[in-house]
Amino acid sequence: MSLSPARPLSPWRWIGLPALVVLGVTVLFMTPIRVFGLQPPEPIFAMVPAFAWAVIRPSILAPLALLILGLTMDLLWGNPTGLWPLSLLLAYGLTLSIRNILAGQGPGVMWTWFAIACLLAEVSGVLITKVMTGTLPSFLAVFWQLAVTSLLYPFTDWLIDRFRDADVRFG
Repeated sequence: MSLSPARPLSPWRWIGLPALVVLGVTVLFMTPIRVFGLQPPEPIFAMVPAFAWAVIRPSILAPLALLILGLTMDLLWGNPTGLWPLSLLLAYGLTLSIRNILAGQGPGVMWTWFAIACLLAEVSGVLITKVMTGTLPSFLAVFWQLAVTSLLYPFTDWLIDRFRDADVRFG
């Protein structure tokens, strides 16, 4: 049961605002901070709304927002254009396809599916990088990025909980 009162599914509130927060946090985490000479892994903050938007409600605006977020990430990080939009859309599509299974599940099951969606995005990113550049990224770096991104689930849960009651299909 949701702890917050029902909120209308205004596109600005459930798509626009989270997308802006993701962009802001992504830019903030690009700050070159070194701990013991190592740069911490950059989590894929866009996975939070990619998973949550598919669970909350199907929408034509969510894939468009993920496309924009992914292209922005590609530009900011210097990745081949299209890497993160495709990876995020694959994770969104997986989550959307199992949306009915996820309805009413507990946090452990939801976190597991979030981690699986993160894994799909990371693996597709590795494969796209291999095809587009001919090189493979460091598997250790990919593993740490996957681990850190998977730990973002509480934010995903919060976003889902915030708008769950606005969709009458949740019971």
